[in-house]
Amino acid sequence: MADRQVQRRLSAILAADVAGYTARMEADTDGTVAAWQDAREDVIKPRVADYSGKIVKLTGDGFLVEFPTVQDAVKCAIAMQEGLADSALDFRMGVNMGDIVDDGEDIHGEGVNVAARLEALAEPGGICISGDVYNQVRNRIDADYHDMGLQDVKNVSAPVQAWHLASAPKQQQADTPNYVDNQVIKFCTAPDGVQIAYSTLGQGPPVIFVANWLTHLELDLQMPSRRAVFEMLARNYTVVRYDARGNGLSDWDVDNISFEASLSDLAAVIDDLGLDNFALIGQSQGAAISAAYAARNPDKVNNLVLYGGYARGRRKRGSDGQIAESDAFITMIREGWGKDIDTYVQMFGTFFMPDANAAQLADFTKFQRAATPPGNAARIQFALDDIDISGELAAITAPSLVLHLREDARAPFEEGRRMAAAIPGARFVPLEGRNHAMLADDPSLQRYLEEIDAFLAE
Repeated sequence: MADRQVQRRLSAILAADVAGYTARMEADTDGTVAAWQDAREDVIKPRVADYSGKIVKLTGDGFLVEFPTVQDAVKCAIAMQEGLADSALDFRMGVNMGDIVDDGEDIHGEGVNVAARLEALAEPGGICISGDVYNQVRNRIDADYHDMGLQDVKNVSAPVQAWHLASAPKQQQADTPNYVDNQVIKFCTAPDGVQIAYSTLGQGPPVIFVANWLTHLELDLQMPSRRAVFEMLARNYTVVRYDARGNGLSDWDVDNISFEASLSDLAAVIDDLGLDNFALIGQSQGAAISAAYAARNPDKVNNLVLYGGYARGRRKRGSDGQIAESDAFITMIREGWGKDIDTYVQMFGTFFMPDANAAQLADFTKFQRAATPPGNAARIQFALDDIDISGELAAITAPSLVLHLREDARAPFEEGRRMAAAIPGARFVPLEGRNHAMLADDPSLQRYLEEIDAFLAE
């Protein structure tokens, strides 16, 4: 074997891929391949040449490019996204500046790794850049820069500062407006007089996100993983979201917080919109609410998606340990919800996101506190721990997709498996990970999005 000369240097790296590529290939292989070939030959290769870049490699759904300067890399990314505005494909791009190792055939190193992780953080049709890149271009390239904070990314020891760069992606085009930032918020009244806030965004057949744990119609859109789901679906569906009683923009001062009340809140939103048929997506205890509604209203639910859910709350699983855990968590909510103490901040967040960094934990805890006061949070927690709809699952007739993380930190994998087994014909998809509330760089987030997209398209 001939000796190969290895070079080390500082470079600007752009990594890109096609969002939802697997699902697109399953739905239309020939069309997806043709669209990728057109994008590559008509836009990607010419723009890379315009900005003195070198395509290191092309993959089935992406590419890696090295540039002589950071400005060239970012300008090229913007030019490519603008040129790809008419493509059937949505590309995600990440730009980083760092050390690389060139072995003559490929490039390696942290500079490449970080660019790839930034790509995964980017929105479809968007660009994500590192803090080092931002410092180089913020006063030289006119664009809207949005701070994404420190991000823990796979195989990189230290958190990476990330920025979202908004140029002129497809969202701003007349045929694909930015539905997520233009939601319409309205109110309806539950049977007991409680005011329920709900919103709609996007267009197409209705998909209802059933309220879970704590929600806030406005603040939810600031959470990257939740926003990614809404953005994906809003292109083809009318996405309906609502804040259940006791939290978000709905009434906080309420007498009844229970499972049956949660079902009445969902029904009130459906009735106010006049919907006859729709899909339901439920996470955590929202999965139980979705499943119970589907069982009791088989003529209305077209599709059912359950993620990280359970049919039995902690107090109904037949274990003294589960009941003790429920009591302990409720006590912690009552005593520590409003205290700015690092221990409480960490404990609240790690129950849902054990892999989150300190900044992510703090943001999540602030979100929960803004969603509801401690008394309501404790009552909501008790109500969801007291759920048991095990006997209703067999009555579900809607096509069902059940997804669950193998190491879910809040909802045991076994409970998700039991739900899927009890629903006739349900498809079960195990996912890798343990963050009940997924992070933007969670390894299973893209699979989760693709599975839901493909299932609803069927």
